[in-house]
Amino acid sequence: MPDYQLEDLCRQNGYMAVCGVDEAGRGPLSGPVFAAAVILPPGLELEGLNDSKKLTPKKRDALFDRICASAVSYGIASASAEEIDELNILQATLLAMRRAIAQLSPAADFALIDGNCSKGFPLPVSAVVGGDAKSCSIAAASILAKVSRDRLCMEQDKQYPEYGFAKHKGYGTKAHMDALRKYGPCPIHRKTFLKFLDT
Repeated sequence: MPDYQLEDLCRQNGYMAVCGVDEAGRGPLSGPVFAAAVILPPGLELEGLNDSKKLTPKKRDALFDRICASAVSYGIASASAEEIDELNILQATLLAMRRAIAQLSPAADFALIDGNCSKGFPLPVSAVVGGDAKSCSIAAASILAKVSRDRLCMEQDKQYPEYGFAKHKGYGTKAHMDALRKYGPCPIHRKTFLKFLDT
């Protein structure tokens, strides 16, 4: 279960506003990649807080509201399918993370970033592999990013019902692949992720 050891270590080193940062949606064939940044009050207990992938949609929704209500500050941002195609998924993810950090008010003075990439950020950072299972701040960010992206997928499903976005959230399921072969890509698909259509 995540805890505050990493945040506490940062504070011992003089950083007072430590945010956790995580992304959602690197793997899907469609839609933007989302990122969130969250500064939690030191030691805040949020019952059930965990890596978003280990929670049911209902628990994520409930925690989303509690995180937003109790965070010192939070930011939720994205990079579009067009930006993913132009930059590549890693650079677009980092762009979304920087956008989320920039929204924090009050701002962070240190960021714990989920993953292994820590370059190109405008403040001191530490990359934490598997961070959403280790840090409460990163776990909170993972929930905000995941819920925000899932909610957008529900809207996209209304716009493009033939693809089934509400069910698979853009991931490459058999149903999604079959729909792509039948209808071709729609405007929210990531063109660079669809090379299988050429085979």
